[in-house]
Amino acid sequence: MASTTNLFVFLISIFMIITHITTTKPSPSHLSTILSNLGFNSLSNASLTTIISTVNFPLTIFAPTDSSLLSCPSCSLPLLLQEHSILGLYSFHFLRTLSFGTKIETLAPTRCLTITPSRFKNSSRAVFVNGVEITKPDIYNNGFIIMHGIQGYITHLSTISCRVESLTTLSFPFLPPPTVAFAATRFMLKDVLARLRTSGYSLVALAMRVKYPELAELKTMTIFAMDDLSIFGIGVGHEYVRSVGFHIVPNRLLMASELVKLDANTELLTMEKGGKLVVTTAGGNGPLVPMRINYVKIKNLDLVYNNRIVVHGLSKPFPRIRHRQADDPHEFQTDQRSMKY
Repeated sequence: MASTTNLFVFLISIFMIITHITTTKPSPSHLSTILSNLGFNSLSNASLTTIISTVNFPLTIFAPTDSSLLSCPSCSLPLLLQEHSILGLYSFHFLRTLSFGTKIETLAPTRCLTITPSRFKNSSRAVFVNGVEITKPDIYNNGFIIMHGIQGYITHLSTISCRVESLTTLSFPFLPPPTVAFAATRFMLKDVLARLRTSGYSLVALAMRVKYPELAELKTMTIFAMDDLSIFGIGVGHEYVRSVGFHIVPNRLLMASELVKLDANTELLTMEKGGKLVVTTAGGNGPLVPMRINYVKIKNLDLVYNNRIVVHGLSKPFPRIRHRQADDPHEFQTDQRSMKY
């Protein structure tokens, strides 16, 4: 436990400098048409036979020009396209804010791109992806796919490209090849983590990243998250990340429409062994009587979600509550040991 807490603290100190999903699924022919219209004819043909056509999440693609691809005549273009595609929407403006040497895992497992913004007088001008400059930033953005044109020497990524001597990585632990069902969960989990990082919830994303092997085995999940400012504002960073499992309901997707229908005193099992959440105030009573779980107001419903994961926002961590004796006037009471927040 101590080593895990120390890891969280160390990661938090490094990662604090890193700060819309639609339901439309791009078909292989649609993506091929986009690439072709933008002049990436070689990638256009490759997109018809790659796994990228089955991904139903926001993507950012760093597209090498046809002339750049000539520098790697033995490259597999379908694999190369996967190696230049990452989950999440990374605009050029956002890429310029990343720390020098940030690694981001691609759709090709265990392979990471390295982002190196070039700075001049404390302002970032150019951005390089594995040493290749983005020469055409944001040339396509439909809210589901962002595409940047890159030009330079191209080669396949190394299988050790995600190994990090620095800790500015957005990679994930390697896991054995999953079944189709769990593969979908892992893609969706990475999608949620990427969007939490860019929405002011980077500490929650870090805590979830450490628990990634456990989370990746779930079919669905409901997560109650605090934003970075709230965590540091009330000084509970260590306690919150250490008990993040107490804020996750496994194998249950409770979207706002279903969550607010839960009756008072409904219990929700969490990932923490023996941990339970209790609906202390039912939803649907209007803004003056907001829904509360473990006496904490649910601040933002459906903050981030996809087909298997939903994140709801909190202003403070859940305290632990326990049953009172049968002759007590209230069914639940707050465990005072949990109120050190």
